Amino acid sequence: MENYGSDAGATAVIAAMFMAFLIPFLIVYAITAIGMWKTFEKAGKPGWAALIPIYNTIVILEIVGKPIWWIFLIAFPCTSFIFGIWALNLLSKSFGQSEGFTLGLIFFPYIFIPILGFGSYKYLGPSAKEAQNPNFNPGQFRDPFNNPNNNQNPFDNPPPPQA
Repeated sequence: MENYGSDAGATAVIAAMFMAFLIPFLIVYAITAIGMWKTFEKAGKPGWAALIPIYNTIVILEIVGKPIWWIFLIAFPCTSFIFGIWALNLLSKSFGQSEGFTLGLIFFPYIFIPILGFGSYKYLGPSAKEAQNPNFNPGQFRDPFNNPNNNQNPFDNPPPPQA
């Protein structure tokens, strides 16, 4: 007959290793979430939005002045790397920080997001170029091809002079 007894020692080791990784992860997540909560409040957004996974990215896009459909660019695997870094750069610019702070947000978010939230940095407004437009309205869909402020049609340029 086969022995189907339990090996309590191996189970205890696996559980201890799991908890050894889970507890520090939860501590780092809590510090980052609290820092993001404070960052959102500085920007005039609800702090609880930091706790909801996809909605917090939408709120970051509102803070930096990018349209909401950018969430698809950030979620799509081929473009998420570029547009995620771009959004973090605009977030640091919205609080008056440089590209060095952006690098900190990219590589050490668990340190730099709480610095942004608890530090003396002030929210200066959306830093995206579109947001600098006096007619900017983040809730309104902005079509880049029918921009009322750009009346130049690139296809109506006169042909270059012939030599």
